Amino acid sequence: MAGGIQHTSQRGRGRLRRRAMAEINVTPFVDVMLVLLIVFMVTAPLLTVGVPVDLPKTRAPALGQDREPLSITVRRDGTIFLQKEKIPQEALVDRLKAISANGYDQRIFVRGDTQANYGKVMEVMGILAASGFTHIGLVTDVVKPKPDAQ
Repeated sequence: MAGGIQHTSQRGRGRLRRRAMAEINVTPFVDVMLVLLIVFMVTAPLLTVGVPVDLPKTRAPALGQDREPLSITVRRDGTIFLQKEKIPQEALVDRLKAISANGYDQRIFVRGDTQANYGKVMEVMGILAASGFTHIGLVTDVVKPKPDAQ
């Protein structure tokens, strides 16, 4: 074909380019978030700190706290725990001073079992006070007042 116009086909040269998708697929993101939600819902109740003791009952409301407080537990047999770790009475002050050296100045809660020796609980509180810890509190369970029968 002399002098004619030649038409070339676009199909033979390679692939046609597609335009990029401007939408974000959020389905994998939602799936991951739901799995994380389930994991946190299952593990949150397991993160409560403490040694099981039978706390005394009181009508006083609970105090609000921003950070997790240090808790010292005195069980009915006289054993002492710092958070969940059993600790001898002689090492209690050294461990608390090491924690307070890191800038910890929150309240220290003393949890005493109702069957624990009162003198032992007071002895632990006296050791804390004599060591310079002034923010000491006792932990009790809250009793719901019974409605008066008239």
